[in-house]
Amino acid sequence: MQEHIAFVNSLVWGSDSIPYPPVLLLLLGTGLYLMFRLGFMPIKKLPYAIGQLVKGGKRHDAEEGDVSPFGALMTALSSTIGTGNIAGVAVAIAIGGPGAVFWMWVTAFVGMASKYAEGVLAVKFREVDASGRHVGGPMYYIKNGMGSKWAWLGALFALFGILAAWGTGASIQANSIADALNNTYSISPLISGLVLAGGAAAVILGGITRIASVASKLVPTMAAAYLLAGIAVLIINVDAVPAAFTSIITSAFGYDAAKGGIVGGLLLIAMQKGVARGIFSNEAGQGSAPIAHAAAKNKDPVNQGVIAMLGTFIDTIIVCSITALVILSAGIIPDACAPFVRESLTVLPAGCETGAPLTVNAFNQALPGIGSHIVTIGLALFGFTTILGWSYYGERCSEFLFGEKIITPFRVTWILVTFLGAAVLMLEEGGAITDVVSIFWLIADTLTGLMAAPNLVALLVLSPLVAKLTRDYFAREKAAD
Repeated sequence: MQEHIAFVNSLVWGSDSIPYPPVLLLLLGTGLYLMFRLGFMPIKKLPYAIGQLVKGGKRHDAEEGDVSPFGALMTALSSTIGTGNIAGVAVAIAIGGPGAVFWMWVTAFVGMASKYAEGVLAVKFREVDASGRHVGGPMYYIKNGMGSKWAWLGALFALFGILAAWGTGASIQANSIADALNNTYSISPLISGLVLAGGAAAVILGGITRIASVASKLVPTMAAAYLLAGIAVLIINVDAVPAAFTSIITSAFGYDAAKGGIVGGLLLIAMQKGVARGIFSNEAGQGSAPIAHAAAKNKDPVNQGVIAMLGTFIDTIIVCSITALVILSAGIIPDACAPFVRESLTVLPAGCETGAPLTVNAFNQALPGIGSHIVTIGLALFGFTTILGWSYYGERCSEFLFGEKIITPFRVTWILVTFLGAAVLMLEEGGAITDVVSIFWLIADTLTGLMAAPNLVALLVLSPLVAKLTRDYFAREKAAD
C-alpha cells in the first residue's frame, strides 16, 4: 500500500525520476503569475488588509452571508493552523533540511496572491442552497465562472476535496493528536479518539455558525499562547538565531558545507518538502479556504479577498516560522539526520527524529519540564480546530456532488473517521502495522496536490476577472478618499 501511495505521490510532487513535479511547479507558477498580474498588491496592501479586518466590526452584519468576515477567516485559519505548524514543519526540516523553511516562505508569499484570488472568486460566484446557506468554493467558481463545459473539473475538485478532508482534515489530525497525547501523558489512543470524535460531533452538528463561533474564540487564543512560548524559547536561544537564519538560506539552494558546493539533489528535496509542507500548512492554492470565505457576510468580493490573504501570512510567515526557528536554534539535529531520502520514501537513520517529537525536544531544550506540555497541548488544540474546519469543507464538497441529503451521513462518517484516525495507533503499538504516521503524511501530501490542481487551473482561467475586480475596487477606494 505504501509503495502504491508513494508512486502516486511522486507523480504529484516529483521524485528522482520526475525532477520537475507538475503540481509543485503549478502552485508556484500560479502564485507568481497572480502576484505579477496584481502588481504585487497582496504584499503592498498587507497593512490595508489588517485594517479591514480590525475595522470590520458590525459593518458587514446587514450584508448577505452566514458568518462575519472575521469568523470566515478564523474558520479558514482553524483548518490551516494545525499539525502542519508543529509536526509538519519538523517533518520538512528533518527530511528536506533547513532550506525547506525558505521554500515554505516562498510558497507563503506567492500563496498570498493565490489565497486573495480564491477569496475574491468565492464571494463572486457563491450560491444560496435550499436551506438558505451561502455555499461556494472552487467547484462553484469553476461551474459559474468558467461555464458548464468545465463542470467536470468542479466535480473532480469536489471528489478530491472529500477524500482530502477525510485524510488531511480528520484522520491525520486525530492521529497526530493521539500520538502526542500518548507519548506525553500515556493516554490511550482509544480514549483520545473517543474524546476527539465526541468534541467534533458537538460542534459540527451545529453547522458553519457554530464552527465559526468556536474558531473565533479558540484560534486567536491558542495561536497567541503558542507564539508567546516560541518567542520565549528564541530569547533563551538568541545567540543561535542568526546561525539558524543562515542555515535556512544556504541550504535552500542545495549548499552542502561538507562538499563545499551546490548539490542538486539537496536543492530539489528542500524545494519539494518546503512547498509540500507549506501548502499543507497554509493551503494557499489548494482551494479549501474559499469554501469558508464564501459564507462571509460581505457583499464585496475584493474586500473579502484581502481578508482571506491574511490567513497565509499568519499561518506560515508567523506561526510556522516560530516553530522552525525554535527547532533550528535548539541545535538538536545531528548532521547525519537531514536530509535523508531514498526514492520517494523517507528513511531516517536510527536516533533521528521527525514530526512532533522533534518539536517537543526543541522546546524542552530551552524550557525543561514544560516544553513538552506546550507542544502537546498546542498540537491537540491546533489539530482539533483543523478537524472542525475541514469538516465544513468536506461537507460542502459532498453537497455539491450529492445534494443536501448527504450532509447528515457525511457528518456521521466524519465523526467515525476522526475516531479511527486516532484508534489506528493501537494497531501500530500491537505490531499489526508499522510506520502509520509516515503513511498518513504521505497520503496527505498526495491528496493535497490532487485537490490543488483543478483549483489552480480555475485561478489561471479566471485571473483576468480577478485583476479587473481588483482595479475597480481600489479605484473606488481612492476616489472615496
